[in-house]
Amino acid sequence: MTDVLDTVPQADRIDTGVVNVLAISEGLSQAVADTYRLLFKSHAYHWNVEGPLFHPIHLLTEEQYNDLFRAADDLAERMRALGRLAPFQLDAMAKGSIISDPAKLPSAHEMIEDLASDHEAVAKRMRKVIAASEKGNDPVTADLLTGRCAAHEKAAWMLRATAK
Repeated sequence: MTDVLDTVPQADRIDTGVVNVLAISEGLSQAVADTYRLLFKSHAYHWNVEGPLFHPIHLLTEEQYNDLFRAADDLAERMRALGRLAPFQLDAMAKGSIISDPAKLPSAHEMIEDLASDHEAVAKRMRKVIAASEKGNDPVTADLLTGRCAAHEKAAWMLRATAK
């Protein structure tokens, strides 16, 4: 019975007509990395925000990190559906992400601006993978990432509207 637990995950060749699966999967891996880093930053700001707008920022960041958590799962599962392995090392995800950690804990206003900028940067980066997916005959990944871009744009808008 223990032999069944000895299965080591590995990439598979899936032939659904998608061209350039490796490049698309690399883009998805970056999207997972960016999503996890942004999830953590949003959660950390959620825990540490203070000031007169504590409650609305606390609730907004909670809504956003919950969305990011679900998104990371969708993105990673898309990688698996393409026959590739999902990221499994936190260090590798940190290195593959465009999201950076703040040097020190920022003010509530700086937190909001930082998160808004990060959402915008992630949306821009995802657009490159959308283009590669469309070129690679992969409308499923393009659709998934288009939805994620919309979510990042909405998050940035909500954060910027709060910062006014």
